Amino acid sequence: MSGIVEAVVPRRMGTSFRWLVTSSWTSNVGDGIALAAGPLLVQSQTDSAFLVALAALVQRVPWLLLGLWAGAIADRVDRRRLVVVANLLRAGVVAALCAFLVTDRVSITVVLVALFCLGVAEVFADTTTSTLLPMLVDRRDLGTGNARLQAGFLVGNQLVGPPVGAFLFAAGTVWPFVAQAISILLAVLLVARIATTPVPARDERSHVRRDIAQGVRWILADPPVRTLALVILAFNITWAAPWAVLVTYALDHLHMGEVGFGLLTTASAVGGILAIGLYGRLERRVRLATLMRVCLSLEVLMHLALALTTTGWVAIVVMGVFGLYSFVWGTVSSTVRQRAVPTGLQGRVSAAYMVCVYGGIAVGQLLGGVLAQAWGLTAPFWFAFAGAGITLALVWRQLSHVAHAGAVETRAEPALD
Repeated sequence: MSGIVEAVVPRRMGTSFRWLVTSSWTSNVGDGIALAAGPLLVQSQTDSAFLVALAALVQRVPWLLLGLWAGAIADRVDRRRLVVVANLLRAGVVAALCAFLVTDRVSITVVLVALFCLGVAEVFADTTTSTLLPMLVDRRDLGTGNARLQAGFLVGNQLVGPPVGAFLFAAGTVWPFVAQAISILLAVLLVARIATTPVPARDERSHVRRDIAQGVRWILADPPVRTLALVILAFNITWAAPWAVLVTYALDHLHMGEVGFGLLTTASAVGGILAIGLYGRLERRVRLATLMRVCLSLEVLMHLALALTTTGWVAIVVMGVFGLYSFVWGTVSSTVRQRAVPTGLQGRVSAAYMVCVYGGIAVGQLLGGVLAQAWGLTAPFWFAFAGAGITLALVWRQLSHVAHAGAVETRAEPALD
């Protein structure tokens, strides 16, 4: 058993890293439970397709409204404490929702308000959590650390949590949310064991808006980090366009049925599980620039394959490959960014990237619906193929510079103006 623990969370990476990984895995199981139970709860409260769609939107809106503010605050305070406070607020919101469920006073309005409040707390919790790893492990171990955190998200949030959430919801509406609240509280206890993270150095007279502007200027002035942000924005737009109609594509174009649609998402998770075992060897033997190019190329080819196929089993294989390379891309891109960004700017840059992610998804989903309505269910996939392909061609040569960003052991902290 000790050998397995050492392989998963090496002793050289420190005790605090082990607490961070365990906390992240625990939290991801709870979030995975809510991933299935949340939509089921919304569906049980309304027959309106608009309100169902609104429920998905209200958890993303806080990222667009508060993401940059959350990043600036994460760069001003003890990050571990901010994670603890934000997660305690999340637990409080879930507990309040449980109280409404137990007393049978729940309504779609209550659910929407709860989802929005959870989204606000998650902005601060997720933004700040992403800054902890570079403060806890050596730079050479960032790839391993990100792989372990990504593995927890994949297994807990995508594979284990959702079926447990659906089962608990069938047993009683309140039970999945009780389980989520317990997992959040356990995650808080675990992350609280991390050694206190120092407050990043900053000008005490600086205003939050000034801090945000400073972070944006730094991204715009740093070519590798700026390029990576643009890639993430563009590829999330092209990714979200076909994903917005994936369920309809699976049912009406591939004629896979509900079980077949479930197999698409399961195949993606299985591909990610395979990537967990492969990532360490890939990072040691393949240049990061090559890994980035291969992952983005596979993304382009995935859209093409799904646009062309009319066979369900082909789509399942494609989704398995998607799960594999998306795990590798997520780990590599996070590692590159964390190596490149100074400690005092990690919160703001991480928040800016998340705004790119969710902003891109929002734009892509809107485009996907319009394209599918106008030109058919495969139109979003053709758009994604063309858009991702053009983006990749434009940044192909620059990916070498992106991959080596932060290769120098120390980079200057930004001057306060």
